[in-house]
Amino acid sequence: MTDNPVFTQIENDLKSNPVVLYMKGTQNQPMCGFSNVVVQALGMLGVTDIKDINVLADEEVRQGIKDYNNWPTIPQLFVKGEFVGGADIIREMYQSGELKTLLEEKGILSA
Repeated sequence: MTDNPVFTQIENDLKSNPVVLYMKGTQNQPMCGFSNVVVQALGMLGVTDIKDINVLADEEVRQGIKDYNNWPTIPQLFVKGEFVGGADIIREMYQSGELKTLLEEKGILSA
């Protein structure tokens, strides 16, 4: 994308991990309610292999993911390198069944 080392790190994380969640805190200890919503939705569907990236640990990554994805808020969920959404979108997708369908289509969950 550019010579930005943060963008390079983000691209490597997205290529190397099927499910990546840029969040405040970790999946075992979310540090905000919005991040917790996404962790809980994934957990209720049985997704356990999540690469969680704590944006509170690195300000460059925190701003970098917003700039990389042109999305102003955290958390941000990516599945197979594709941006899925933030907390509100993930909550709606979970409630409607769309999130489960997407994860099945991407091979994260068995149908």
